[in-house]
Amino acid sequence: MEFWKMAWQYKAIDEEILRLAVRCESNPFGEITEDEFKLICGKDFKLKG
Repeated sequence: MEFWKMAWQYKAIDEEILRLAVRCESNPFGEITEDEFKLICGKDFKLKG
């Protein structure tokens, strides 16, 4: 999670890129959880579509 947290803080990624890192049914190999997504960007994780 530290990589994604730092990338977010330095504005190297946006919310859409961070969303791609979340482990979920459609992305079982993601690197962060939905809770970690919220800790990093302050928003609830919701699948787009």
